[in-house]
Amino acid sequence: MHNFEFVKPASVADAVAALGRGEAQPLSGGQTLIPSMKARLNAPEILVSLTGITEMQGVSRDGDSLTIGAATTHATVARDAASDFPGLAALAGQIGDPAVRNRGTLGGSVANNDPSACYPAAVLGTGATIVTNTREIAADDFFQGMFTTALDEGEIITGVRFPIAQASAYAKFLQPASRFALTGVFVAKYASGVRVAVTGASENGVFRWAEAEAALSAQFDAEAVAGLSVSPHEMISDLHGTPEYRAHLVRVMNQRGVRAAS
Repeated sequence: MHNFEFVKPASVADAVAALGRGEAQPLSGGQTLIPSMKARLNAPEILVSLTGITEMQGVSRDGDSLTIGAATTHATVARDAASDFPGLAALAGQIGDPAVRNRGTLGGSVANNDPSACYPAAVLGTGATIVTNTREIAADDFFQGMFTTALDEGEIITGVRFPIAQASAYAKFLQPASRFALTGVFVAKYASGVRVAVTGASENGVFRWAEAEAALSAQFDAEAVAGLSVSPHEMISDLHGTPEYRAHLVRVMNQRGVRAAS
């Protein structure tokens, strides 16, 4: 690991100012950034920790939405969102192991946009709003491909606002060693219809499955998607599974999610 300066600001304004100095990078839970630095794949001159910013922490309900600070850990979400949004809380409780859940954060996961991460499925599957230090971004506009988002240079996520679903669940087929999703599907039912978001399957990262959304909006039952399938084209192929295998898992996990939500 290369030498670096460590800065821990107490406010969003101070964090933004620190990020404007030299080759600086924000540090949240550090579950991706620190290993990449240890492997010398990343060498920021300045690390700007976001974990000491009180306004970026916590879970709060306002009417029909749940706002979660970007520096809130997975473990906190699993505990504090359980009564208001059990489907989201259950997803947070499936991330990694206890050590990861007590260090990793919502904002870090969403900003990194790993193609197999769990939180992007919840954000896209609920049509959440990503709140940054400068603007608000709709989930449908935020995720732009593997490890790519709509965030500008120096822009940081301060929180995410989730519309609370009438019913929701996350079904995850995990890789046992990493506990990342080989395929994970978040299903959320609203008065306006059903949203379905898939992670871990596509080379392009998280995506919505429009055909399943239409079928489930008409009939919220696992059998409604029994005859549907996604194309294996652009699905991930690795030692854990072929594109065809992951395409099959999309439907299976979707059905499991619907049954759990029901």
